[in-house]
Amino acid sequence: MYQIFNNHITAYLDYLKEEERATATIEKYTRDVHAFIVWLGNKSLDKDIAIAYKQHLAKTHKAASVNAALAALNGFFAFMEWPIKLKPLKIQRQTFRAKEKELTRDEYKRLLRAASSNRNKRLNLVLQTICSTGIRISELRYITLEAIRRGQTEISNKGKIRTVFLPGKLQTALLRYTKTHGVTEGSVFVTKRGNPLDRSNIWSEMKKLCEDADVNPDKVFPHNLRRLFARIFYGIDKDIMRLADILGHSDVNTTRIYLMESGETHRRRVERLGLVI
Repeated sequence: MYQIFNNHITAYLDYLKEEERATATIEKYTRDVHAFIVWLGNKSLDKDIAIAYKQHLAKTHKAASVNAALAALNGFFAFMEWPIKLKPLKIQRQTFRAKEKELTRDEYKRLLRAASSNRNKRLNLVLQTICSTGIRISELRYITLEAIRRGQTEISNKGKIRTVFLPGKLQTALLRYTKTHGVTEGSVFVTKRGNPLDRSNIWSEMKKLCEDADVNPDKVFPHNLRRLFARIFYGIDKDIMRLADILGHSDVNTTRIYLMESGETHRRRVERLGLVI
C-alpha cells in the first residue's frame, strides 16, 4: 500500500522538466495525476485500487483519453519505483477520419478571408504561419524577427532540434507586419503583455471566425492546420519519413495518423477503380 504526498508530485514534475518534456505534456500529466489523487481520496494506493480507477475512467471517458491518463499515471508510478503498471485499453485502429473533422484547403482559405474581413491581421498571419510550416502552436514563439529575416527558424521541442523554413511569401508578409506593428526583436506573435500567444488565445479567436467563414466549428482548432499542412505536403512529396522529420515526430506512426483520409475520399477512389462492369 502506498500514500501519495505533495512532495511526490513536486519531485515528479521536476523530473519531467529535467527530461525536457514539452510544457503541454507536463501540464497534461499534472492534471491527470491530480485527478487521480482527488478520486483516490483517503484510500491507500495498490494495484487493485489503480485498476478500479482505470475502470472508472473507462465508464466516463473515451478510450483515447483513458489511455492518455494511464500513461501519465504509469509515468508517475515508475518514477516513484512502485510496482504498479496499468495496461492501456485496446483500441481498434481507425481506418478513416470523420469527414466532419477534416479541415479542407477551401475551408482554410475561407477562414483567412474571414480574419481579413474582421481586420484581424495578426490572426490571419498566425493561421498562415502554422499551416504553411506545419509547426505546433507551442512552437509559434520560435517565429522571431531574426528568424523571419533569415527565412528559417531552429525549433527545440521534446529533446529534438529541427530547422523549419518559412515560405518566401510568408516571410514578406511577416516582415511587413513587424514593421507596421513596431516589432524590433523577439517573438512576433505576442499578447498585450508581451507573452507568446498560446493555444487558448488562438483557439478562441479561431472559433469566432467560423460563422463568417461558414466552417464547422468542430474543424477549427490550431492542430488541424498542422494536419492540413501534412496532408498537402505528402500529396506532393510522397515521402512520409521526410514529413515525419519536418513535423518533429519520433514515430512515423504518428505521422500516418495525420495522413488518415476521410471515408468519403476513400469511397471516391474505390469508385474510380472501374472494377464493376
